Amino acid sequence: MSKRGWMLFLAMGLIWGVPYAMIRVAVEDFDPVVVAFGRTFLGALVLLPIALYTKAFAPVLRKWRWLLAYTVVEIVGPWLLISQAETSLNSSTVGLLIAAVPLVAVLLVTRLGHERLDTRRIVGLVVGLAGVAALVGLDIDTSNLGALAAIAVSVVGYALGPIMINRKLADLPPMGVVTASLILAALVYLPFAVWRRPEHYPADATWSVVGLGLLCTAIAFVIFFALIGEVGPSRATVITYINPAVALLIGVSLLDEPLTAGMAIGFPLVILGSILGTARARPEVKEPAAV
Repeated sequence: MSKRGWMLFLAMGLIWGVPYAMIRVAVEDFDPVVVAFGRTFLGALVLLPIALYTKAFAPVLRKWRWLLAYTVVEIVGPWLLISQAETSLNSSTVGLLIAAVPLVAVLLVTRLGHERLDTRRIVGLVVGLAGVAALVGLDIDTSNLGALAAIAVSVVGYALGPIMINRKLADLPPMGVVTASLILAALVYLPFAVWRRPEHYPADATWSVVGLGLLCTAIAFVIFFALIGEVGPSRATVITYINPAVALLIGVSLLDEPLTAGMAIGFPLVILGSILGTARARPEVKEPAAV
């Protein structure tokens, strides 16, 4: 990987590990739907001129049904549910649970018949699920089952999103898909955000929403597309293994969240399971026909 590729890779690993801490700060003063709306609105506001200038916006409208479905499972649902979950869960715990997305994706693509499970992937799934079980069993009490369900739905949505992109929207410009999705999500959130609008705007919560919209959404997607262009889509997804570590470090060091036994046991298991579970299945070797 080139020097530029490494810089983009490290930038993405850091940027997409930050949102969980920002969400945690924002939901202390703002309703979760306000946080989700602010993020999508600001992100769309920055990306729309770029999408229009590069003529990437108009082509996506011809597949508006699939675009709408992708928006619901990848943005509307997860961004609201994660914000809601962080009203009761630590940001580091949420970041580590979201790391199970590759495991769920493997199960989905296998179920759809696009790929097969080999021994290594099965071991990865077992190890990763054991890590999730450790996080849930040791860190989350029964009073937070609603938050846990919200994260579970978000994980499934995050796993479905890339599959939909790959199967139904791959021929569209990525910048146009992201921009249109952010606009649609903002429109869905808008009436609820107006209804639950805050009476006061504390500086820390306000700047957290601004950071989510500008840094973790608009700038993040621009860098991510540059990373894909530099190293390719498959290698770019390796940032999935760095984001949880960043979320854990920020939560523990800056937000004074506890480093629990569940994190110490679950974190390495989830990451190891994701690496094993997402490895490409080895092609079957056919025996030569007897002469």
